[in-house]
Amino acid sequence: MGKVIAVVLTYNRQDLLQQCLDAIYSQTYSCDQVVVIDNASDDGTQKMLSGLNYPNLKVYLLSYNVGAAGGFNAGFRIAYQEGADYVWMMDDDVIPEPCALQRLTEADSTLDKNGIDRAYLISTAFTENGYVTNSPSINETKNHIGYKDWPKFVQYGVVAVGRATFVSILIPRGTLEKYGLPISDMFIWGEDTEYTLRITKDVPGFVVGASRVMHLRQEKGVLNIASESSEARLKYYRYLIRNRIFVTRKYRPIRMLLMIMYLDLYMILKLLRKGRLKKASIVTIGLVEGFLFSPAVEYMDSPVESQYVPLGIYKCVARE
Repeated sequence: MGKVIAVVLTYNRQDLLQQCLDAIYSQTYSCDQVVVIDNASDDGTQKMLSGLNYPNLKVYLLSYNVGAAGGFNAGFRIAYQEGADYVWMMDDDVIPEPCALQRLTEADSTLDKNGIDRAYLISTAFTENGYVTNSPSINETKNHIGYKDWPKFVQYGVVAVGRATFVSILIPRGTLEKYGLPISDMFIWGEDTEYTLRITKDVPGFVVGASRVMHLRQEKGVLNIASESSEARLKYYRYLIRNRIFVTRKYRPIRMLLMIMYLDLYMILKLLRKGRLKKASIVTIGLVEGFLFSPAVEYMDSPVESQYVPLGIYKCVARE
């Protein structure tokens, strides 16, 4: 497999981070190194991390919160610079089962032996109560006689997929070299969708049935501004709507873009009828910005120029 580096993005959830790290260090297939990207936490996360005694752990403290997109961008970049042949990426609320990484590496080896290219491999994710969550999208590629090709990979214990999340995703170095990094300017919600669609343009990713993780705090289901009750989260829906329009413009047919626009306009009218002016305003701003938003892709050899990830943002605390 070469060098495998696990990367965990965290922000103000030290209890979850502790569980995540415990699970990573309990794997039957050990990582060569673990990197924590602390997105400027202010809840004592750094103090907690300073008391840990894990081997080959490096902590990078960002000077301010750059959003999930900026954090993942930093994590992939740092792991690449550390010489990773594979980057195992996740949030701090992902708890891998003990053999999760081993099953990913075994699937990668099986696909390699059978001459099957892959953009990434990803674990199957479940909530605390066993519900499937973060489901990736089945790859839609058809064979020469017009049928979708994904069933041919089931014999290897995997299913070909396109869009996915960063919930226990294993990305080879070659994918990073060819396709670059997640777009940090997306800030939050949708950066993983854009990235996995981008890197599966030529070859699919694969969800590995035997690799399982628990994704905590997912029982509320998919994001929905109409039912959102958290004021702290509400402001981020602007990015969700903007990024969804951007990704749809970039990767989907025009009919899907028109459908997304129709649904967003319908949501605005629905919120206005209920007197939820703030929420209606957020949807409107996100919809408009979605057609103006056109961020550039950052590649591995490009300078750190994003407004969210300036030079000098990393402060590393290493424990070998």
